[in-house]
Amino acid sequence: MKLGDRVDANIFNQLDEKKRELAKRGTDTINLSIGTPDFEPDPYVMQAVAEAAARPEMYKYTLNDKPELIEAVQGWYRRRYGVELAPGQIMSVSGSQEGIAHLCFPFIRPGDLVLCPDPGYPIFTFGPMMAGAEIGLYPLKPENNWVLDFADIPDDVADRARMMVVSYPNNPTTAVADRGFYEKLVAFAKAHDIMIVHDNAYSELIFDGGEGMSFLSVPGAMDVGVECNSLSKTYNLTGMRVSFVIGNEAMVSQFRDFRSQIDYGMFYPAQKGAVAALSGPQRVVESNRAGYQQRRDALCGGLRSIGWDVPDAAGTMFVWAKLPEGYTSSVDFTMELMEKTGVIVVPGVSFGELGEGYVRMALVVPPERMEEAVRRIRESGMLHI
Repeated sequence: MKLGDRVDANIFNQLDEKKRELAKRGTDTINLSIGTPDFEPDPYVMQAVAEAAARPEMYKYTLNDKPELIEAVQGWYRRRYGVELAPGQIMSVSGSQEGIAHLCFPFIRPGDLVLCPDPGYPIFTFGPMMAGAEIGLYPLKPENNWVLDFADIPDDVADRARMMVVSYPNNPTTAVADRGFYEKLVAFAKAHDIMIVHDNAYSELIFDGGEGMSFLSVPGAMDVGVECNSLSKTYNLTGMRVSFVIGNEAMVSQFRDFRSQIDYGMFYPAQKGAVAALSGPQRVVESNRAGYQQRRDALCGGLRSIGWDVPDAAGTMFVWAKLPEGYTSSVDFTMELMEKTGVIVVPGVSFGELGEGYVRMALVVPPERMEEAVRRIRESGMLHI
């Protein structure tokens, strides 16, 4: 357990600068750094957006989520997770990143302690830091399959904490937590009077027959926190910026009041698209899952075949890989990999100190390009086998 603020290095700017340098040399890069889906949205979702966008009255402030959108979220949570939601327990945000970035503001006073994972997605710490919070980093360890061991958070630290950010399936480690973990989380939150913010952006991207769940399906979860769920990766709608904060009604109400000062509601055509995605055929969800698993198998299996022991990701659209033998700096390895192969990954240290020694790879190119990446790495001589 480590206390203290953390400011992440802007590694993506460095990667982009290096990518431009390679492009000037004519290098064909394989970019596995940014988690932007390349699969297409379903046509009926695009049609719903397009039809609404053709109506001039759709360009006014919406101010609030329309009843049909709330009903679509209620229906989706009921069918998918067995969770019943009241309208007051649901609000839209402009993507989970925006939601998590602002969630602390109505609840956190400067100096309040917020517990965040290390390694973890940068907004989990940056959002609380913007609100003036003190950051307490709790460790995710490979020996625990990157799932939090609550014994690693001392009681005196937990008693000080005001809020805790949790995320499974986890970016960057790809770990998946089971129901038993969430039952412990609810008990931990109640014992120490902590508000939980659960990021559930990847619940539909679990592989090998696994099934994602909602934190809110655990008894008592509604008493202690909220969950962020997103259409971005599930339905290939990243640019539409449609996500929801769902759960404890008092927290949702207070957050809604706060956001009313900085936002005038989701663009109505985006609401129409979200309704279509949530209420329509769900074939795209299974298609995405199968597609990402195929890419995972091509990348992870291919890398293992050439001597880099990369485990299969359990979920998300990423792969989390320990550095090959002979390397200790994830930044140095990443830059050398780009120079010698044109394959772009993200150094694990950009997700926190405990991410050092690892790299993250995004499953954003087809299997044949994954196979090409494996071939280039094998021919580079970087694997000391």
